[in-house]
Amino acid sequence: MGNYGALALFGSGETSSQGRKIHDYLMSNLTSAPPVRVALLETPAGFQPNVDFVYSKIADFFEKSLQNFRPQVEYIRAWKRGAVQDPDSHDVVKALLDAQYIFSGPGSPTYAARNLRGTRALRYTIGRYKEGASIVLSSAAALAAGRYAMRVYEILKAGDDLGWDPGLSLLSELGLGVDPVIVPHWNNKEGGDGLDTNRCYVGKDRFAQLLEMLPEGVPVLGIDEHTACLLLPGSNAFKVMGAGEATVINGGETVTIQTGDSFPLALLAGGVAVKRP
Repeated sequence: MGNYGALALFGSGETSSQGRKIHDYLMSNLTSAPPVRVALLETPAGFQPNVDFVYSKIADFFEKSLQNFRPQVEYIRAWKRGAVQDPDSHDVVKALLDAQYIFSGPGSPTYAARNLRGTRALRYTIGRYKEGASIVLSSAAALAAGRYAMRVYEILKAGDDLGWDPGLSLLSELGLGVDPVIVPHWNNKEGGDGLDTNRCYVGKDRFAQLLEMLPEGVPVLGIDEHTACLLLPGSNAFKVMGAGEATVINGGETVTIQTGDSFPLALLAGGVAVKRP
């Protein structure tokens, strides 16, 4: 895959102690010496009045917790298509062209997919990956990167019917040959005993219905909280790091991968029943 960079998909916890270890590991694998040029792509939270605050806290984390790499943070305020801060505007997203470490995370997955699809922000990100930059996605951005994006906000906050919207198919666009659905917050328990918030807050029962709505042969990658799946340059396998596990549902099989273990990209190939070796 040429000089491709690393890809990391977080279930959550990108600014936790586990997240710091994962970022440290990824930045240690960059081929260039510090300082590391970090770009924070804010699109997933572009609809939020506090989007600046959300991503400034992430910038603070990078600058204070990863000082060995002397991160130089650029904010990519690509908030909404057709607006002043348009993700398709070169002037808005041009800092992506020099970034070595591109991060995007909190917000709405469907909003992110809708406002990034076909834009310079997405093209520049893909181009930088193929030139050796790392792409690191968490939470909403990770979900938006899949073949379909779950309507998390719409279902939970507005009572919309269960369903999926088109995602960005980013893994396919990166040339990895796979196009799964990606579900972060897989083991979320914020609802306590009174509300099942597993499977990215929708709960196990509703997620089972959502699985039935996917076209036949579409694999699912679930990533626990404070956990990430990492694909390093030159590798054909995702390494699981952090506090939890990864879960792959594909071709009638469900495979759980423990932290510290790896699973091949082939496990995410559509429509094939592949068991872990």
